[in-house]
Amino acid sequence: MDNDMTTRRLDSTSPNQQSRLDTIRLALIPGIGPHLRHELLEQFGSASAVLSAVPSQLRQVPGIGPELMKRLVQAHQQIDVAALASRCASSHVMMTTQEDATYPRALCELPDPPGVLFVRGELMPQDTLAVAIVGSRHATQYGLKQAHRIAYSLAQAGMTVVSGLARGIDAAAQRGALEAGGRTIAVLASGVCNIYPPEHASLADEIATSGAVISENRPDSSPKKGSFPQRNRLISGLSLGVLVIEAAQRSGALITVSHAIDQGRDVFAMPGRVDSRMSRGCHQLLRDGARLVESADDVIEELGPLMEPVLASTGNVVRHPAELQLNEQEQQVLSALEADPVSIDDIVFKSGLSVHRVLSTISVLEMRRLVRHVSGNRILRV
Repeated sequence: MDNDMTTRRLDSTSPNQQSRLDTIRLALIPGIGPHLRHELLEQFGSASAVLSAVPSQLRQVPGIGPELMKRLVQAHQQIDVAALASRCASSHVMMTTQEDATYPRALCELPDPPGVLFVRGELMPQDTLAVAIVGSRHATQYGLKQAHRIAYSLAQAGMTVVSGLARGIDAAAQRGALEAGGRTIAVLASGVCNIYPPEHASLADEIATSGAVISENRPDSSPKKGSFPQRNRLISGLSLGVLVIEAAQRSGALITVSHAIDQGRDVFAMPGRVDSRMSRGCHQLLRDGARLVESADDVIEELGPLMEPVLASTGNVVRHPAELQLNEQEQQVLSALEADPVSIDDIVFKSGLSVHRVLSTISVLEMRRLVRHVSGNRILRV
């Protein structure tokens, strides 16, 4: 969305634009978090009604004390949304609310969606096909390598990688997605113009050019202790599933898992060394029923049923990671196969290869779980 257009829209005084102004204004009131904002909206029906309520009405909402009541009553005078929009435009930051087409639909499913999102870069329809990769800030070389490898393969397969731009696993995963030429979304506990940790500022710039850096906090905000768990609900909320790679027993990544479970998202974990402290959280997740992951194939296979309706609505194409590593002969044989079973003779005819080469290639494709025998000499593409 054009940022100048955003500013012009926010200067408008039409009823629809006043509603948008008030939605953003309510979201920016200090002390009014997602849960309390939800309670206010449930009570009054709209942000405009909340901000027009008198003190006697506001007192009836649990959690609204004298200080918050004062902030709500004075919000129109204290929070200049149009001025904020102008500053965002100069920094190439977009503001989006649930009323906008750019707002991620997945977040609308949450009981506590952000009232406003600040975005550097661009959110795309295909980002609905997303997997979160999270883990320890103090990752081992093993963990960093695996995060990069899995993210690279998922991005090559057409999926968006979501993470928190933190040190360790998060950054390794997001770099892997970028190196694959794919999309990645960084969800921040700080503002999108005040990158934390500061050494990831250049990484954030890269992400903004081929994905998005987002936050529900003002663009210049510094991270607060409570911002990180709150940020984690958005990481899981944007994703079809959450993959944990290295996590100690009290890792912040497990907070993201807790949100994922509450939100009905799938949970994956990668095993590590049995004597590594960084593996204990993942091993506990596996004991509790998380899906064990060795490669991107495991994630895609599990999420397949969830991805089908999204693919149908977006027209996006997700390729199995193994397809991206086939040589020319293997591609020829795979292209000769169809959704319905095909005979070996038909594959030989369509591929132009000898029977011997077709048979040996099919064995390779079977090992990669791309094809399977269904009966006799008939082959089916998986």
